Amino acid sequence: MEIKDKKSHALEILRRLEEMYPHAKIALNFNDPYQLLVAVVLSAQCTDKRVNEVTPKVFERFPTPEAMANAPVEEIEELIRPTGFFRNKAKNLKAACKMIVEEFGGEVPRTMEEMLKLPGVARKTANCVLYSAYGEISGIAVDTHVKRLSKRLGLTKHDNPDKIERDLMELIPREKWGEFSFALIRHGREVCKARRPLCDKCGLNDICPSAFKTGPK
Repeated sequence: MEIKDKKSHALEILRRLEEMYPHAKIALNFNDPYQLLVAVVLSAQCTDKRVNEVTPKVFERFPTPEAMANAPVEEIEELIRPTGFFRNKAKNLKAACKMIVEEFGGEVPRTMEEMLKLPGVARKTANCVLYSAYGEISGIAVDTHVKRLSKRLGLTKHDNPDKIERDLMELIPREKWGEFSFALIRHGREVCKARRPLCDKCGLNDICPSAFKTGPK
């Protein structure tokens, strides 16, 4: 299938995703920006379901950035161990919370520039937190699902998340960036799966260049 007008193609994908997943939002449980930041960091290479099982104990023990910043890293590691890569995540969380306390008055930053200063925080994490916690639209969060679906749907040819994000930002209206990302993520989890995409059940199969072709794209 040849895509003649990529912009129109992207807008049709957006329209259908909005019908399939109205008001798409992040699947992580949180009550404030700090909790969301912690949850998003823990979600790297881990399912949201597992993160949501782990975070209640984490937030009970470390209810504020200050509590996390002052905790022994070994204690953080033990609590987040089930999320995988726990040593690196614990180190980054402790350092990020220390910076939040010392440089940002104990509040998670509200701008992309400031968010990217936090240890362990790249654009994906920053986009998720800024949009879901503050309603700030600074970009499109590109996780493994967004990366996979963007390529399968013919919206990008890149593998680098920053380049994929730039491609998507050119195609999708700014006010839709947040919802688009979370709709793609949900579609990736439920239908356009990595190993065996359910093309016969997909509402995009007639406009997808990769439809009914097995294996990752």
